[in-house]
Amino acid sequence: MRQHITSLPALVCFRVAADLESFSKAADRLNLTHGAVSRAVRLLEDDLGTPLFERRNRAVFLTDAGRRLAHVVARGLGEIEQEAQRIKAEHTNAPVTISCEPTLMMRWLIPRMPQFHVANPTADVRLLAGGGPVTLGSGVDLAIRRNDFTWPESYLAQHLFDERIGPVCRPDKAKDFFDFDRMNAAAMLLHTRTRPTAWATWAEITGGTCRPNPGQDFEHFYFSLQAAIAGLGVAIGPWHLVQDDIQAELLAAPQGFRLDGSAYFLLSVQESEGESTVAQFKHWLADLAAKEAQA
Repeated sequence: MRQHITSLPALVCFRVAADLESFSKAADRLNLTHGAVSRAVRLLEDDLGTPLFERRNRAVFLTDAGRRLAHVVARGLGEIEQEAQRIKAEHTNAPVTISCEPTLMMRWLIPRMPQFHVANPTADVRLLAGGGPVTLGSGVDLAIRRNDFTWPESYLAQHLFDERIGPVCRPDKAKDFFDFDRMNAAAMLLHTRTRPTAWATWAEITGGTCRPNPGQDFEHFYFSLQAAIAGLGVAIGPWHLVQDDIQAELLAAPQGFRLDGSAYFLLSVQESEGESTVAQFKHWLADLAAKEAQA
């Protein structure tokens, strides 16, 4: 059987010592002791059966064999380092799929994604609309969810923001639907099948009762909000979903916003590595949520 030469660390020590022609300087660069570098080189020389350095008056000089081996080792370790960097880059820049509740994705996340791409131009992030229970690791890397269901205890849950809700309507309709900040009988209540208890929740947190106003049902939350923008009536609008429309004066919130007891979280399966796209997105999203919470 072919006998293997000494370990990779010994070759690393030899490479640096050969480059600097100094055991002391190599020890400093590698953060090792002079003795450790000397022993590693001696082990390599014993394996090869020939000196690699000529030692004279506390100085070392490469022998002919040492120069030949130094050239090959430098080339070989250099190729290993380059391939390791390529593999790392492939892992770091691998596509990351993020599942997000449809209305939150449409009205909050997508408008802010250009900020992420400016800060992380090589990141490949793909958004997938979805709500409720999610299986991470099988086509989905991260998920943004409201805590209205129970997710596995193995998931890491990073708090993003608390949910605040309030009635919203088109600004020029506020005078028709509200009397001194109180909703009147002329207001049509816009309901959504994806959050059917929204108006009951608003009545509960404000200490009121559900008004017997006429209503209209919509299949998705974003349809009810779009109907409010169109002036059809009043919808329950979560702050993060309507803040841009309020700033653009497309919607008004005559009664303000109240905490409803729920919150949004970013779900993942494990701690992300320092420069991976997953880590970049998690840090960016946490910073974004914190800044908007202070606004």
